[in-house]
Amino acid sequence: MAEDAGITRSSFEFWLHKALQWGQITTPESQQDVCLHFPELQEFLLQIYGALKHMNCTDAVQKFPLIGQLLGRLCWNPFVIGHDECQKILMWCLCCLYSGEPQNPVELKANSWIQISLCHLLSLSGLGHHDSDINKFIATLGLTSSDYYLKLVENVISSLVTELSRNWFNRFNNQQSISLQVRSVSLLCVPFINLPEIIPLLEALLCYHGDGLEVLHFEFLEAVNEAILQKKISLSDSAVVQLWLRHLPSLEKALLQNFENLIFGQLSSVEEMICLIKGSLLLQAACHPTIFRTIEEFFKNVLLETNGAPEVMTIMQVFTRCFLQAYQENNRQHKFPLKAYFPHNLHSLLRVFLKQPSDLPAAAVHQHLIHIADMLKAIVATECMRSCNSVFETWILLIHFGEWADMAAEYLMVSNAESSDALLWLLAFYYDPNVENHQRTQAMLEGRSVCEYLTTLSRTPALSSRDLQAAVNSKISRRQPTNELAIHLIISFLLFTSNGQTIAREFIAHFAVTYEVFRVSSLLRRTAHRVSQFGTKYQRTAKLANDLLKILKFVD
Repeated sequence: MAEDAGITRSSFEFWLHKALQWGQITTPESQQDVCLHFPELQEFLLQIYGALKHMNCTDAVQKFPLIGQLLGRLCWNPFVIGHDECQKILMWCLCCLYSGEPQNPVELKANSWIQISLCHLLSLSGLGHHDSDINKFIATLGLTSSDYYLKLVENVISSLVTELSRNWFNRFNNQQSISLQVRSVSLLCVPFINLPEIIPLLEALLCYHGDGLEVLHFEFLEAVNEAILQKKISLSDSAVVQLWLRHLPSLEKALLQNFENLIFGQLSSVEEMICLIKGSLLLQAACHPTIFRTIEEFFKNVLLETNGAPEVMTIMQVFTRCFLQAYQENNRQHKFPLKAYFPHNLHSLLRVFLKQPSDLPAAAVHQHLIHIADMLKAIVATECMRSCNSVFETWILLIHFGEWADMAAEYLMVSNAESSDALLWLLAFYYDPNVENHQRTQAMLEGRSVCEYLTTLSRTPALSSRDLQAAVNSKISRRQPTNELAIHLIISFLLFTSNGQTIAREFIAHFAVTYEVFRVSSLLRRTAHRVSQFGTKYQRTAKLANDLLKILKFVD
């Protein structure tokens, strides 16, 4: 091999002898000898590096038995590591010798020694019995100890980052060697993860990509993620996104942490939820389809585990609206089409859901709701014969755009009866996509009974909360999803009809206690936020919804 033609045992012995001499420097003349030999030493180290990069640790030790002694003495010599180029090449050599997956005792022992050497190079404290020599050297430079070690760290990190950015590893002929070297460097970083000075190297590694296979060690990815979650380090947004893309557990932990904040953060409004979501990097990261689909799977699992809990539905709706806004702002050149984010759904249905209710006239909103219901019924009728999974994906899409279900409940209270079948079907499907046709028909019949009774009450003069309570006791089924549909209709009755608004404050507390405060509160928060988008038209409704939420704060 041409690169190690000048590397002989005698040359190793010569430089090892020099290293021993330099370790005992006591005179200015000896220091001058170090400076005099720096160019030759640098050239020799480059030859060593050129040979090491093509072999593993075991082969290197067999070919160059003195390699450990020489590198060890040079790494601990303050005059050598004080020279930027020599220090940088020493780092390269150590990285080549490190074994990402040790195969024998030699490689295990070498890994331990290399880690100690690197800890020494990156140390900001003294170096034991070498303190006296190092302090003399530092003094000749006119630096304090902390300045010197800080400069050392900066030089080491800077050199590695530079080589990564120049695709240093791609100079190797063997793709396996590339992966092993990058993997080794990533593992070497683990003990130093919390050092602020190492952040540029962490980011460079996270943004480095090989031939499509993961080259970073899993311990490195785990350590970086834990440090981020514990707020011990702060990486750039792009580096964190790269971490999530290449290490699924990191994304899942971040998702769980954000989800817990949304659920248990005692948020009093959808606006607060929006602020929390927009303040999270997850929203920006979701513009990458891979991350969005992972978030989607997370939501699906939580929905199933909680039997469609209203808080989860609300979070999905709010996150989707925030995502669509971020998508329009950050993806103006349409790098990824929306179909990439919703690959399991008909694009025609997605386009229908994407329309903003606030952008449509009142009459058009009503017709659009009927159109959505008709499309859903047609898809379900067709897909039920093929795949239950297709129906499930259609339902998930409806949950993402659940404000249309909220509007269906509103229009059932304020519109004519001709359209009630379609809107009742939409609500019944929203609360349970799994029921058979006859079960959904039964749910619709019970829902229609509640709807018709509420319509009658909306025209009853001098309606009292007792009248409504009597209706609730007689009409609401204890079976899900029928009771969920009925609760939704009753909340819409309280907020959107004159009679309902009159008795709402008196009625809400007992009703919420009977039918779960969190469920009623979730519907009120969503409605308060939705109607606020329409300006003064729903000003009274928005105020009432917020007043009812204040009352429920004092309800156990």
